Amino acid sequence: MKKSKTTNTVLQRTIDELIQTSYREDVNIWRDLARRLSRSRSRRAEVNVGKLARFTKKGDVVAVPGKILGSGVIEHPITVAAFNFSASAAEKIARAGGKCLTLSELVSNVPKGTNVRIME
Repeated sequence: MKKSKTTNTVLQRTIDELIQTSYREDVNIWRDLARRLSRSRSRRAEVNVGKLARFTKKGDVVAVPGKILGSGVIEHPITVAAFNFSASAAEKIARAGGKCLTLSELVSNVPKGTNVRIME
């Protein structure tokens, strides 16, 4: 995979961890997520809470290669992992009974990527 040009060390570490876990566990989902994260900042995903509510159901696990924004309402608990969360998005997800994780936390919790959906 092409080397990321980002100077953000946290993002570089996250991408490296995703790639290493992908090879170690022989799972393609983490490699795909790393590829999507290594895009330029303007092409990275920005997903609103309302979109998460529309396309998920109770108990889903979702990975977003970018940022979660706070527009919209969510009523059901889900687990969301993303590179970054806005304050209002994290509050709305927590109020609905869900969890906000970093991508590194998700990789350590679910190394095989079972039942994890990527959303952009």
